[in-house]
Amino acid sequence: MAQVNIVNDPAIHGGEPVIAGTTLRVAEVVVASYDGGIAAATELTKPTLATAVVREAIDYCALRACEDQKKFCKGCRLATEHAGWTTFDEYLAQFSAVHVEAGGLRLMPGGTAHVLTVPSLEVLAKEWRGEKIHYLARRVIRRLKNEADPRLKQMSGGLDGGPSPAFILVRPQLADNIGMVARAMANFGLDDLRLVAPRDGWPNEKARVAASGADFIIDVARATSTLPEAIGELNWVCATTARQRDLAKPVLTPEQAVVEMRRRLDLGQRVGVLFGPERTGLEGDDVAIADAVVMVPVNPNFASLNLAQAALLFGYEWMKENAHGTLGRVTTYESPLVPGQRTRGSELATKHEMMGLFEHLESELERLGFFNPSQSRDALVRNVRTMLTRMSATEQEVRTLRGIVATLAKGKGRARKPST
Repeated sequence: MAQVNIVNDPAIHGGEPVIAGTTLRVAEVVVASYDGGIAAATELTKPTLATAVVREAIDYCALRACEDQKKFCKGCRLATEHAGWTTFDEYLAQFSAVHVEAGGLRLMPGGTAHVLTVPSLEVLAKEWRGEKIHYLARRVIRRLKNEADPRLKQMSGGLDGGPSPAFILVRPQLADNIGMVARAMANFGLDDLRLVAPRDGWPNEKARVAASGADFIIDVARATSTLPEAIGELNWVCATTARQRDLAKPVLTPEQAVVEMRRRLDLGQRVGVLFGPERTGLEGDDVAIADAVVMVPVNPNFASLNLAQAALLFGYEWMKENAHGTLGRVTTYESPLVPGQRTRGSELATKHEMMGLFEHLESELERLGFFNPSQSRDALVRNVRTMLTRMSATEQEVRTLRGIVATLAKGKGRARKPST
């Protein structure tokens, strides 16, 4: 931790953890790394920071080394917890006065600390709660690990490493749904998840739990405060909706939308699909800036889909169009399957083998009096042969059936019938 120095001079951020030789707070480095990557954090000072210094600051924060030194970054949840402010009232009570610029509101808690000036009550509440900066640092570390892990790369990125559409969740209300969307994306080789103003904040541990192993998507999911920020670099965006919109836009099914996305991606463009809040769906202003509307063929009397269901359906169409999926999982001991009859390594029986089965079965049935009266024999034989042919038996299955016929006719072991 040589590069992360604790400055005790109150004139420099009140003694918060800063990078050695600078006045740059550790929290600023972590947040910049989380929002824009390591490269963005190195650009916070001139001359730029070394990547190793940024990584060391992230490790310092992730390990919560500040707790040993009792020096915390402003706005961090650890600072609030260390101060013992368990309620909003306790936080306000420390200040002699609180001036809220929006509306000119002025509170007089009567504490001994300085007068606090904030732009709004919303900002004031956020400052009291604080942000889990150390949690952001851990997310950055996980993200770096995921980027370096070839196994996780194979799990994401459209399976073939090619470009894939971004899934943009606009004002999602439940972190659990975000996690389930991530899981659905992982099922179909998608990994670009973006969040616009998630109600419960971001990052959120509930989303990680609901993702059920799709952490590599949660770790790199990017949250923005507005929709234009989330889609700024995209060339084409479609908006999912169950309601008809009075807008002059192309209306596509998910299958048609995926075909259009594939065409544009092949041209080097970047594309995305918008999903709206769980309760209300996308607003008219959200749909207005999309290039097309996507609607699913559904029961007209019950058209609303769960957020994760909508993502799953779209992901399935993407996988179908790109033909990179497999039927079920594939492991070291399991090969990819293809649609159709599965023979488990045994070849399909030849007609010669099937004829041998027919003759064997028919001879035993004849001997045991099954064809009685005899005038029905030809019709029964045709029916039995049709039934057995329809099963498309393998060589192994034919041998098994012949063994069954022989055992029923003559018995086996102690049950073997005496010769007559």
